Amino acid sequence: MKIKAETLSSLADRFKHERKLQGLSREQAAAVCNVSPSFIRDAETHPGRCTLERLVQFAGGLGLDLTLTGWQEPPQK
Repeated sequence: MKIKAETLSSLADRFKHERKLQGLSREQAAAVCNVSPSFIRDAETHPGRCTLERLVQFAGGLGLDLTLTGWQEPPQK
C-alpha cells in the first residue's frame, strides 16, 4: 500500500484489522506498543492526527515493518 494523505483511512483500517487478528484489545495493544489506549483509538480512526514516530511505534509493536522506497542516492562527499 502506498501511503498518501488520501490512503490514511486505509492504513487505519489495516492497523485495526491486524490488532484484531492478533486478538488484542486496544488496551492490550497499547501496553505492547508502550502508548496510551487513546492513541490506539486515534491511530485506528484518524491516523493523520498522529505523529509518524508514534505510527511507526504502533506498527512495530504489532510486529509490522514500514518501508520507504524510492530514495535517491545521496551525493558523494
